[in-house]
Amino acid sequence: MMSMKGRKLSMKQKKIAVVIPAYKVRLHLENVVRKLPEFIDNIIVVDDACPEKSYEVLQNLDIKKIIVINHEVNMGVGGALISGYKKALSLEVDVVIKVDGDGQMDTSYISSLIEPILDGNADYTKGNRFVDFKALRAMPKVRLLGNSALSFMVKASSGYWNVMDPTNGFTAISNKALQDLDLEVINRRYFFESDMLINLNIENAVVKDVSIPAKYDNENSSLSITKTIVEFPPKLFKGLIRRIFFKYYIYDFNMGSLYMLLGFPMFFGGIGFGFYRWIIGATQNIENSAGTVMLAVLPIILGVQFLLQAIGIDIDNVPKKCDCK
Repeated sequence: MMSMKGRKLSMKQKKIAVVIPAYKVRLHLENVVRKLPEFIDNIIVVDDACPEKSYEVLQNLDIKKIIVINHEVNMGVGGALISGYKKALSLEVDVVIKVDGDGQMDTSYISSLIEPILDGNADYTKGNRFVDFKALRAMPKVRLLGNSALSFMVKASSGYWNVMDPTNGFTAISNKALQDLDLEVINRRYFFESDMLINLNIENAVVKDVSIPAKYDNENSSLSITKTIVEFPPKLFKGLIRRIFFKYYIYDFNMGSLYMLLGFPMFFGGIGFGFYRWIIGATQNIENSAGTVMLAVLPIILGVQFLLQAIGIDIDNVPKKCDCK
């Protein structure tokens, strides 16, 4: 762990930028910018075709480090952040932090958020509201339940079994990790944070959670429960298939690859055969023999065992070694 003195020196030596997607945050944006730490070198505000023209509240501020990017068409929070990332890369910054413009993120935690990256222990860090019990009690119960369920699905899809609170947008990323990512394939809308994790895992980036309590005022969450239930599972499944294809069959081939090659056909083949024999028995009034039943049950059992072994290997394969110094 870096000492406080060493951390401050490291911050001075590194070029650090903040990206703030701005959409309907006119009431909060100025206060968010004013509260950013002094060591921030660039403040990139992306006005995402905001009907309120939120960026206008910054015009009277005497802060020369502010850079405003204007979108003519709304591109979503992910699209706004990607524009900010590209600008940060052109400025050759070392660390890029994402902060929402609605004031719900406590920017006093920025030092804690970027510490693992400055220490060389992570490529990407994200806030985690699930560590602090006080923060959990403050979180609306529906949001808490939804985040818990979504966290498990994102763990499986992204391969980062060590992280929670996947929709937390308080993040930081190193220059190297940002350059490794193909920003053009990442989702532009509300699936952005989860899709980032999937693509980071494909690139073997080390991701760490940082305990950062969230503030809940009167603002409504822009991510609705309906949108999450309907839109996220298909996208997470697609992301899972893509990650498995690249990580286990293109970039590497290990026992996890073999277990999945055997497990999926045996599991679904057993279910398919069993269902077929059940239909035959029910429609033709034929009793299936014990041997026929075992022909369906045995592949299912073996398939489950193989898939559990594959999951265990996937958990052990969470990227841990950071090549970011």
